[in-house]
This record gives sequence, structure tokens and C-alpha cells, in this order.
Amino acid sequence: MTATESTVDGRRPVRRALIGVSDKAGVVELGTALHAAGVRIVSTGNTARALAEAGVPVTPVEELTGFPESFGGRVKTLHPKVHAGLLADLNDPEHVDQLRTLDIAPFDLLVVNLYPFTATVASGASPTDCVEQIDIGGPAMVRAAAKNHANVAVVVDPARYDWVAEQVKAGGFTFADRRALAVDAFRHTATYDIAVASWMGSVLAPESGTVFPAWVGASWQRANVLRYGENPHQGAALYLADHGRPGLATARQLHGKEMSYNNYVDADAAWRAAHDHDSPCVAIIKHANPCGIAISTVAEPSAIEDAHRKAHACDPVSAFGGVIAANREVTVAMAEQVAEVFTEVVVAPSYADGALDVLVRRKNVRILVAEPPVRRGAEIRPVSGGLLMQTVDAVDAPGDDPDNWKLACGEPVDEATLADLVFAWRAVRAVKSNAILLAHDGATVGAGMGQVNRVDAARLAVTRAGDRASGAVAASDAYFPFSDGLEVLLAAGVRAVVQPGGSVRDAEVIAAAETAGVPLYLTGTRHFAH
Repeated sequence: MTATESTVDGRRPVRRALIGVSDKAGVVELGTALHAAGVRIVSTGNTARALAEAGVPVTPVEELTGFPESFGGRVKTLHPKVHAGLLADLNDPEHVDQLRTLDIAPFDLLVVNLYPFTATVASGASPTDCVEQIDIGGPAMVRAAAKNHANVAVVVDPARYDWVAEQVKAGGFTFADRRALAVDAFRHTATYDIAVASWMGSVLAPESGTVFPAWVGASWQRANVLRYGENPHQGAALYLADHGRPGLATARQLHGKEMSYNNYVDADAAWRAAHDHDSPCVAIIKHANPCGIAISTVAEPSAIEDAHRKAHACDPVSAFGGVIAANREVTVAMAEQVAEVFTEVVVAPSYADGALDVLVRRKNVRILVAEPPVRRGAEIRPVSGGLLMQTVDAVDAPGDDPDNWKLACGEPVDEATLADLVFAWRAVRAVKSNAILLAHDGATVGAGMGQVNRVDAARLAVTRAGDRASGAVAASDAYFPFSDGLEVLLAAGVRAVVQPGGSVRDAEVIAAAETAGVPLYLTGTRHFAH
């Protein structure tokens, strides 16, 4: 076919197609549709057999090349009669003459999807098995066809097969179609190469003494363009990580207005905070800080509404317009409580029968279903000209286990007080530093967050708690550099304190607690959240 056979919009008919797919889903139906449209099909290995068994006429690639599939399938399409047919520019007379001289027919369509390398790695397969799933011929063909998109349409996504069949039947692909398919193809091979390079670097050539590789690659697919960013003058969009795991970004929205940038930020903070606790927990977040976090020990299914009631009671004023996350199914009773207060977002693993009917009374509330966050691996934060990477701060360090805490002064606390200290220690991780959190009966009663010194954080926590500070326990996300911050808490009447310790003035801080007769526990672990 020559350039003169294109229509005004660049539509080129499909007369000859090459198909070689790892994922066979839908390929027989596509082959059937292509054959019905008069397309001659060349295919590889198992794909050719699947098409032939379904009655679709097909030319095996080895018949085209005159060279058998070899080396366990490693060599089958790496041949001039394949790549010349994909790369020849039909708008160039010299290329057309060479095709004629070499007796090579061009391809108009390539359908390929690659070996399941990522799935093989995720399955825990051996390095040898993973290496065998590194596709060579597939990416080579995809890149060749994508480069030559002026002449060839390349399809890498099985979800497009119905559309492909429609375009072929309608007379072929327009130039705009082929260009868009080429973009998808290069993104596809780039993502694939990143996965292979990342795995090779971490598994086959790990750097001694570090979990951070010398090279990091990643790719993201845009999932949605948001109305605006953190402020109305900023643009924003949501991207899903091709290399990532389930979490808030992959949540399914059941009801309400579209999620905003700030909704996502707050919902992620709430979702993570709720899953810092094993007991039924509700976290209410606003501007990425907790208005209230609470757990419950009452019998299921009443526990989750009990946790919500306690979390809301911490700061009902700030909870207005907040984001609510529950680590258990939302019951009708909890939904009734939530529906009484204006709420931006509710996110949970599931909703009991009837709960959604209650929540949607607030027509604008965004209701999400999400899978629990994965609390391992690395997280990144951009900085000017680069990025920072760190392991995820899960509440699983040795110092997070109360059995490893050191009682610096005072008598060991009773079981109920220790439970409150454990809750406070896990909950303070969700508070921006500098952070002080007061808790009682498995619920926050006051929080001081985001302060530039620990004294102000303590004062803010006590002020928010009011009379509830007396008899509460306190947690500090980092050590007290001086005794003054602790003295604010002692004066308010806290009954026990947990903090990391490690200050050069620990002795001064411990002496203040000892003088007040308040037990002070040291964890040896810090949970900053900047």
C-alpha cells in the first residue's frame, strides 16, 4: 500500500495483521472479526494455535520467516521479514522498492501484549523464572510499529479489541488513531522496562547495606483531572501508579461530588490513621490533622459506631466539614451519626445494608470504598530539583511494642491506663509534628499539632482538651528537649506520659515527672509526621 491510498484523514485500510499475545483473552474474537473484514493474519506460537483451533485462517510466523521458533521461544519474531514489514515507510519510494525486491509484504496492524513479567515477580517466582518472563521480541515489535505509526497501527491493550474491530470494518485507522496508539505503545514498553530494570537492580544486583537502589524509575497513568489543586488557581490531577499497590488512590466512589485535591490528601491521612489500629477505629481528619481518633472494645457490630461517637466528641467543632475513615464496615447506626454532621468524605472497606441509604441523604457527601493501605515499602516526597525517599512509617518498630518500653519513673500503670497509653502512642503518629496527643478511654481528647516548639504543642493539646485533660494520658511524637513542655501536661493533670526519650536533658524531664508522681514511659522510637 502506498501513501496515495490513504484518505483525507489519513485512514489506511488494514489488509495484513501480525498478532502475538501473551494474554489470550479476546484474541479469538478479534481474529474472527479481522478475518471477516478480509484481513490476512500472521501469528506466533500459541496465539497462532488458538486462532487456528477456532477456525481462523492464520499463517504461522515460522512459515513467513522460514526459520523455526528456537531456543525455548526466545527467538521467533526477530527476523527481517517481520521487522521490515513493520518498519518500512510506505511513503518512501525507496522503501517500497526494497519491499518489492526482497519480496516482503508490509503489515498494517500489530497486536501484541507482553510476557507477564510483573505478575511473575509478584507471584514469588524464582529469579530464573522471572528472567524467562522478560520479553524481547514483543517490545521490539511494539517499538518498531509505534515508530512507523504513519503506516502501522499498534495495539497493546486487549480492552481496545472491540474498537479495533470496528475501525477495521470502517475502513482502517486514521492518522490520529495510529498516533494515539503509538503513544500508548511507547508508554507500555517504558513501563515494562522500568519494572524489569527496577527488579534487576533490587534482586540481581542489590546494593550492600541499603534498601534504596542507585536508580529509581516509575510511571503513573492519569486517572482523573481535578477541578483545581490545593487552591483554586492551581491545576491538579490524580495519577495511579503502574508499579503501585491498592490504597486511597484506587478507591471506588459510590456517591457524591467529585473528589478534590484536598479531599484526597485528607482522606489518605484519615485512611492511614484508621489503619494504625487493630481494634475497630474511626479517624476524623481536617487539613491532614486529626479532629479525633478513637477505638472501641464493645461487641461487634456496635463497635464502629461507638468509635465514631468517641472520635467526634473529641472536637465536634472541627469535625464539621471533615473527612471520616473507618477500618471496619460502616453500620446503619454509624451512618445515622455521620448524617447528622456535614462531612466531606466517608471512606470505609464496606457499608452494611441500609447504611448507604442513610448517608446519601447528604447529597454532596463523597462515599468511598477502599482497600487497606499497604504498610511497607517506600514513599517519596518531591523537593526542588529532586525527591526524597524513605521507608513507610508503620507503627511496627520495636519501640512501638509496649513490652519494650522503659518505665523511667513512677509505678507501673494499671491495664486500662497502659491500653490508653498504647492507643495514644499509635494515634500520635497521625498528628503533624511537633505533636502532643491526650487520650482517655481509647479516644483522643486533645491534640496539639504542627507547632514549632513542643511547649506550644502541649499548651494547644491541653487547651483543646479543657477539663478532659485531667486524668488523661499523653503521648509526644518526639522527645521533650526540656522539661517545660512536660510541665504543661503535668499541670493539667495527666496521669501518665509516653515519649521516645533520647534528649540530652532526659534526666531533667524524668525528674519533673517523678516529682509530680506521674509514670513516664520511654519508647526509643520517634514518629515525626511533617
